[in-house]
Amino acid sequence: MVKGIYTGASGMQAEQARLDIISNNLANIDTTGFKKDTMTFKSFPEMLLARTNDDGVTINPLGSSDTRPYVGRLGTGVEVNEVFTEWEQGSLRETSNALDLALSDRGFFAIDTPDGERYTRNGSFIIDKDLYLVTKEGYRVMGENGHIQIKTNNFRVDEEGNVFINKEYQDDPNIVVQMRENEWREEVITDTLKIVRFDNERFLLKEGESLWKDTNVSGEAYNAEYGNDRPQVLSGFLEMSNVNPVEEMVRMIEVQRAYELNSKVITTHDALVGRAVNEVGKI
Repeated sequence: MVKGIYTGASGMQAEQARLDIISNNLANIDTTGFKKDTMTFKSFPEMLLARTNDDGVTINPLGSSDTRPYVGRLGTGVEVNEVFTEWEQGSLRETSNALDLALSDRGFFAIDTPDGERYTRNGSFIIDKDLYLVTKEGYRVMGENGHIQIKTNNFRVDEEGNVFINKEYQDDPNIVVQMRENEWREEVITDTLKIVRFDNERFLLKEGESLWKDTNVSGEAYNAEYGNDRPQVLSGFLEMSNVNPVEEMVRMIEVQRAYELNSKVITTHDALVGRAVNEVGKI
């Protein structure tokens, strides 16, 4: 009976951890580029139960006898096995802001932080006082040649991640001449956004502020090559959270009911133990 109390307690602990994950998902419904987390459980080793006393001999189907036949298996509880991120694409919201960028497929923007290079799907960027492209927290966005310095608010980013700024270099071979709003504009590629991929992105470490860190299991980041491996960069769009509030609320209700059932298991076993001590002991 005491084993039942431990089993119910482990179930309550597991459901509490699951509730924390769901609450965090719901709290980040409006967080740009947020990816929801999911938890999996694993059971403790099962115990094989046998009768302690048996006066008779039981013949099993194979013809052998056993004076202590097995009763069956007993579960001993559960524990958290893994918390992992679901990477399905979030919906895209058009903002018409040139500083808002979104990725059309798997991949990450590279961000330079005081703790080293980190990675994000949150493309809500701004320009700091030194005219560098940075995150809302002030971390600089990485280009393939280093930090991206816009130098002017008149710039654009194409689908390949190339950052164009207006220049007046008549002899520069990198200049791209385009027609916009009936005006000829001269542009030059100042840098290209550093877009990275991972071999096992499921095992990236979530650090907060929409940032992820690579691990030994995820593998190191590698530059996404042009083609099928590199997502398109969508200027003027933001990728929203992939959290479905209805699904998360349903899961929360499931957790609350499972938690209550495990609580009742503990209460019932506690009552049985009390009766065994107070009543059976009198005999």
